[in-house]
This record gives sequence, C-alpha cells and structure tokens, in this order.
Amino acid sequence: MRVFFTGGSGKAGKWAIRHLQEQGHHVVNADRVPSGLECSELLIDLCDAGQVIGAMSQFTDFHELDAGTGVPTYDAVVHFAAVPRVMIGTDGECFRQNTLSTYNVIEAAVKLGIPKVIFASSETTYGVCFADGEIKPDFVPVDETHPTVPHDSYAMSKVCNEATARSFQARTGSDIYGLRINNVIEPHEYAEMFPAFVKDPALRRRNIFAYIDARDLGHMVDCCLKTDGLGYEVFNVANDDSSVGIPSDQVIAQFYQGVEVRGEMGANETFYANKKAKEMVGFAPQHGWRDLLA
Repeated sequence: MRVFFTGGSGKAGKWAIRHLQEQGHHVVNADRVPSGLECSELLIDLCDAGQVIGAMSQFTDFHELDAGTGVPTYDAVVHFAAVPRVMIGTDGECFRQNTLSTYNVIEAAVKLGIPKVIFASSETTYGVCFADGEIKPDFVPVDETHPTVPHDSYAMSKVCNEATARSFQARTGSDIYGLRINNVIEPHEYAEMFPAFVKDPALRRRNIFAYIDARDLGHMVDCCLKTDGLGYEVFNVANDDSSVGIPSDQVIAQFYQGVEVRGEMGANETFYANKKAKEMVGFAPQHGWRDLLA
C-alpha cells in the first residue's frame, strides 16, 4: 500500500514506518523535521490545511515522475503527528495543534478519496494518566467501553479527535480507526527503565500498569491497514502483560481497592485490555520486557 504517514520523525512513528516498510508498504513521511529514515519525506505544517491537502496530492520523489501517469494516489493515511503530552508548551497550544492538525489530515484524506485513515489516540483519554492527583479507573481491565472524561488539554484533544474522526466517517463511509496507544517503549528502554518499575510498581499507576512495545505498535498499524470495512472503531493498543513485576492480584490489592474487576485476570495480564484489537484486526504482540529481563 502507498501510505501517507504523519509524525514519522517522532519516537513511535519511526518504529511504525520501519515496520510498515518491512511489510512491503511504500511510506511517505510528513513532519516538521526530517526523520533520518530511508523514505520519502515532505516537511510541512499540519496545522495549515492548504499544506496538508497539497502534500497529499503532489509528487514526493523523482522516481514518481518517470511513469508519466500523474500523481500517484494513497491507499491510506496514518496520522501520528502531535504535541506528545502536556507540559511541553502551553496547554492551549497543545490542544490547538492536536485538534487542528487532526481535522486537517482527516478532512484532506476524505476529500481526496483516500479510503482509510488510522489515527493515534491515547491511553490518556480514560482520564488517569495526567490527572491532578489520583483518579482510578471505573473498572479493570480498562477496555474501550470505559468513559473518556479527562481533565487535561492533551487528553481532551484526543477525545475531540475521536469525535472528529467519528463524524467524518459517518459522513463519508470511509474506514477510520483510532488507536488508543499506551506508553510506547523502545527496545533499549527495557533495561533502562523497567528495573525501577519492578522495584516500585507505583511508577506505573498513571499508565494503568501497561505498555506497548514500539515494534508491536507498528504491527498494530499494519493490522489496521490490512483490515477493511469496519467503519469507525477505536482500539486499545497494549502488550499482553503488565509493566510491573508483581502479579495482578497484588496490583489490585495495592492500587485498585474498591474498583470493579471484570472477569478473572491472569497472573501478569495487562490492565489495559487489548482483546478488541486481537479479535477485530488480528493484533498479536510478540515482544515484551520479560523476554529481555527475565
């Protein structure tokens, strides 16, 4: 597939693009800064609607000129670009950039007839991650039916983006899938970060004790590219296991007293349910911190 990918110069985007290239997709990265990857790139401001629709409808490399058949079209858009969290700049600017860029990207995609959009939503939509103080989930494991009522500008922007995507899908009938991505971990970060998580599980409370390996996130994007006809859907994206060394019953006893536990949980099962992604698009994560730190 020919894929227009925004935010490929970021942490998660680089891994996703490499994985998609390994699966044979042709990826064009649209970002403010170069990625350093071996792919076609367009440096644009996604908050400028004209630049976005222009980038999606122009040549991207010299080899595309040789056929003499006009500008090639895209099969899908993957939108990862965003201000990645609060407390980088002002709250209002985080909200503005994230909502405006997402509107521009989805609007351009559907008006150009691109049949599929996959966009990055977030674990933060559930209101736990960037809460002032502690907010516990209504129930665990947290699945896609959990309320999304966050208090911070980043998570608010992601909830708004989901509403934007759902509305565009209702109007156009395109496939638009949102990925509620958990804390992205690169392979080298296991040795750097996880010993501390094993020693102090409380460090993972705001991430609902979950994580997603950057390589498995790329796999999830590919699964969505290969799955047609779902309309509008959102998916939690996390690995199968938790990110702490204590078993599930101890996590519940220490951190989730009084919280409804839906169903029996495995000893190290994720508290950020990924069942929907497995059942609907074939998500099958292969990596994990226990493989490297056992």
